[in-house]
Amino acid sequence: MRCSLSNHEQILHLLKGLNNQISPKFERCTGISSSRYELLHQLYETDEINQSTLQKAVNIDSAAITRHLKQLEANGMVARRRNPNDNRVIFVRLTEEGRKQIVGYKKEKVNFVNQMLHDFNQEELESLSDMLNRMQNNISEY
Repeated sequence: MRCSLSNHEQILHLLKGLNNQISPKFERCTGISSSRYELLHQLYETDEINQSTLQKAVNIDSAAITRHLKQLEANGMVARRRNPNDNRVIFVRLTEEGRKQIVGYKKEKVNFVNQMLHDFNQEELESLSDMLNRMQNNISEY
């Protein structure tokens, strides 16, 4: 006997499947994971930020942010320094190499998003954006 999904369950199933497809394809297209892209984008928008604030902005755990930053630092894309007044606080900033790289990643992201939303007209895009925002608000209130 087949189990049929309600319309609501079908939407959740489709969203989950879409998310599972987006992450690896985004990484193949841009050459960087979406988490790391978000982290670099946050750094691009500021001169310097403390690691704890950055972690909250990108919504990943402290171990993951440390792992990402160590690798990005080893690749010369970010620089970290301890606060001289409080050794527990670490400040992070993009290096010139990191700034150059994120500009390339941004271009690839635009290409990826354009391909994903190919054949959507402006009205459909606005409607989709509105619906996804409403879903996000509903989830945050749950």
